[in-house]
Amino acid sequence: MKHFILGSALSLVLAIPAFADDYTIMAPANPGGGWDATARSMQEVMQAEGIAGNVEVTNVPGAGGTVGLAQFVADAKGDPSKLIVGGYVMLGAILTNNSPVTLADVTPIARLTGDTQAIVVPAASDIQTIGDLVEKLKADPGAVSWAGGSAGGTDHITVGLLAKAAGADPSKVNYIAFSGGGEAMAAILGNQVTAGVSSVGEFAEQVKAGTMRLLAVSSAERLPGIEAPTLKEAGFDVVVQNWRMVAAAPGLTDEQVAKISADIEKLNGSAGWTSVLETKGWANTYLAGDAFAEQLKADTAATEAVLRDIGLVK
Repeated sequence: MKHFILGSALSLVLAIPAFADDYTIMAPANPGGGWDATARSMQEVMQAEGIAGNVEVTNVPGAGGTVGLAQFVADAKGDPSKLIVGGYVMLGAILTNNSPVTLADVTPIARLTGDTQAIVVPAASDIQTIGDLVEKLKADPGAVSWAGGSAGGTDHITVGLLAKAAGADPSKVNYIAFSGGGEAMAAILGNQVTAGVSSVGEFAEQVKAGTMRLLAVSSAERLPGIEAPTLKEAGFDVVVQNWRMVAAAPGLTDEQVAKISADIEKLNGSAGWTSVLETKGWANTYLAGDAFAEQLKADTAATEAVLRDIGLVK
């Protein structure tokens, strides 16, 4: 009888699934932008798919993510429940802000998504094509104002590369940096700037609604369902992809990193995440472990070279 009871109890214990870990994900920007959307999409899917128990999202804006990054490194050390999202924008911000804290101070987990850049103008603008915009840029770079994300980020780099490819002086570009996508969107829709640049997905609803005109995209080839030429197709040798990543705190054990990595791998392979990618128009550029760490080093070096080339870093 005792053997039966013990056996039944053991079977019951084995049948109970282990509790999923809780996470707090920092989006180092204001609500409304790509990092915030990434963090909240992770929150939604990780909870719905049972990958995590409770997931909270916090926003710490400022200086292209470097304010949040510094806070994360200082406060989250050794805590496996803390994650931070970031990406290509942060590489440039670290350089242009001379940030003492870099991505070398966190634990890279995985690159998650990639997004093509889009150049738009308000629907009421007299600018009809990317060629029209570039002609204005060449005539007087300072007279063309651009709304985008943080200085030195993907948006800024895209504008600088376009100016250079068009034969204009990149250092004279009138770029207005916003710390959140919502603020940049308001400036474009309010006709406060000549043009805007951000990821295709962030402008999709406005373009569909007819409040913005999509002039060009930064992909190597035309995007399915997008009625706009690539910059290369329009005669400007510029290809840019904005990627986003997730990193963990510094000072973790190998076992803690392995557990976090396994959870993010589950996220990437889930049906819920696939649905998010389709809805948001994000490409799956998943890359994890040592391969991502090496790619991150290469991208950092390439970003520094680009920023020096277009005059954003001395």
